[in-house]
Formats: sequence, C-alpha cells, structure tokens
Amino acid sequence: MKLKISHIILLIMISFNVSAQEFKFIEPETYLCNKIDRPINVDGKLDEEEWLLAKWTNLFIDIEGDEKAKPYLDTKAKMLYDNEYFYFAFKIDEPHIWANLTKRDTIIFFDNDIEIFIDADGSTHDYLELELNALNTIWDLYLAKPYREGGPILNDWDYKGIETAVYIDGTLNDPRDEDKAWYVEVALPWSSIVATKRPHTIPINGETMRVNFSRVQWETEVVDGKYVKKKNTETGNNLPENNWVWSPIGAIDMHRPEMWGVVVFNDVDTNFEIKHSNSISQEELRQVVSHIYKKQKKYNYRNGRYADNLEELRINNFLIRKYNLRMSVLNYSFEIVGTDPNSRVSWMSNTEGKLKKL
Repeated sequence: MKLKISHIILLIMISFNVSAQEFKFIEPETYLCNKIDRPINVDGKLDEEEWLLAKWTNLFIDIEGDEKAKPYLDTKAKMLYDNEYFYFAFKIDEPHIWANLTKRDTIIFFDNDIEIFIDADGSTHDYLELELNALNTIWDLYLAKPYREGGPILNDWDYKGIETAVYIDGTLNDPRDEDKAWYVEVALPWSSIVATKRPHTIPINGETMRVNFSRVQWETEVVDGKYVKKKNTETGNNLPENNWVWSPIGAIDMHRPEMWGVVVFNDVDTNFEIKHSNSISQEELRQVVSHIYKKQKKYNYRNGRYADNLEELRINNFLIRKYNLRMSVLNYSFEIVGTDPNSRVSWMSNTEGKLKKL
C-alpha cells in the first residue's frame, strides 16, 4: 500500500503554511518510564502488578493545544520497559466501539484508532509509527523523513516480534447497547527500535526518547443498525476527524517530531524525579531552531531562494540574542545553530529539518 503523492504534497504544504506564524513555545509532556524485571503478558487487560503500579499520563488533549475544546472522551496511556520490549498501555473511553479494517498496513485512521510515534534518537528523522483499531489491526511504518520533506515512507517496514492486544469493555460494532472503553496493550521489541539509528539497544538510566500518542475519533451515527460516519450536509463529505494527543503539536499535523513528548527511562531509583533545571530552555531552543527551519523553507517556496539572514526571516530579536542564533546559507542549503545560555548545550538544524545536539 502506497500513500498517494497528492496526499504527501498536501501534508508538506500544511506543515509549512502554519510555520509563517510567530514562534510559540509549547512545553512537551514528560513521563517517567520504569524498568520491570519480568515480561508482560500482552492480553489487553492491564491486570499485572507492574501495570497497576505504573502511573497514567495526563489525559489527551486536542492536537492544537489547550486553546481548543477539551476532548469529550478520555484517553490516557502508561509505559514500562524491560531488556526486550518497550511496553505501552491505553485506556480509551468510548460508548460506541466500532472498527471495520482487518488488513494489516491499510490506513487504520480511517477507523477510530490509537497511534504510537517514536523518534528514538530525537533527530526528527528515522522515526516509527504504529496505528491500531479496536479489531487489533495494525499499520506499522518507518519514516526516513517527515512528510514535509517528502519521505521516503516505508509502508512495507514491519516491527519484528511485535505483540499487540485489544480488550473491549462492551461489544464491538453493536449500536444496540452502550460500551465503556477499549484497552490496548503493545510490546515493541527494542531490536526493531534500534533500527532507527540509536547507538545501543536498551536505554540507560536517565536517558530520554521522543514519543507521542494520537487518538483519531470520528463522529458517527447509526444507519440501518450500523455505525456510519457523519457527513457535512452541504458537501456530502465526512465530518473531519478529532485528533487528540498526549503532547500537543500546535497544528493538525502529528508529523512534527520536534514537538513530541519526552519519555525518561529509569532502571535504578524508585524515587527518581524528572529534573527541569535546564530542560525547559533547551526545549525552547530546540523548537526555535525548528521554527526557523520551517520559515526558511516557506521563504524559499515563495521567493525561489533562501533568506540570507535571520532578520530577513523576521525572527524575534530577543530570541536571537537569548540563544545566540546564527545561520549559514549556501545556494541550496542552510544550517541554523543556537546555544542554551544555561546549559551551554547547542542545537542545530539542517536544510531537511534534521536536529542535532552539539
């Protein structure tokens, strides 16, 4: 199965059109992921002691952020890991559970679904996506670059050794009653995640990883005893889906890995606390550098060349001074570098938006 070129072009243009707005920092969600000593039985029930002790994430919010309406159904997640797997669990409140797609690697978000995104090295490139519906049908794919850079997107890529399960508290595809929730449990093998150019297989204590989750929720009604998507009465098209996420993006575009949440791995201290001393300013710098990259791409699209300097891109002078932002430009490429004044850590973006910590 291949994505249509027209779909990819549309995603590229949406991504860069939004970038014309002024920079706005969005603090990512964080989660402390604890290591466990025995494997999880992946059955969707989440009844192991390890899951009972693990904390839920904050409830998912609209993909654009708190300014948008609060989701009308709750969604939350948990994470654990061991030497073999990265585990995920979801509770998805839903009074009317339905799903139709049964073939692997079809576009699962045409059903209501839950999605996992992993950018293992934090570069915004070489990341993984997994989507599941209530039938436990999956779509897993590898993205060498975000859609905004034109891929390639490898739909034929599969997690080797993946385990998934769905447990339904209610009845599937039966509108005669009201359901409560569906639960998803996933075990992703580290051996597949390491294929995204991570330097080692198992996270070390305190290591971080960029992760995000998305829930796609369609508006439905019952017609002839079946769930069907509601349509716009004027156009006849389906009403747009709801996009609810763990860590907000600021735009209707999950494929902005620079905005994903942060998972901190802990295998030593049960009282481990996530430190924020320098992390907020580093996160802002990371987003600023990505913002400038998007503005450069937009400028090039409009003018047929890259801007020569940050002033030409109308980058806020306060941000330029705060992070000592500098940009080098050639005919067909550019690099942006900034330095966090607190930690002295620098971040760089290249012409393709790939981030590197210096």
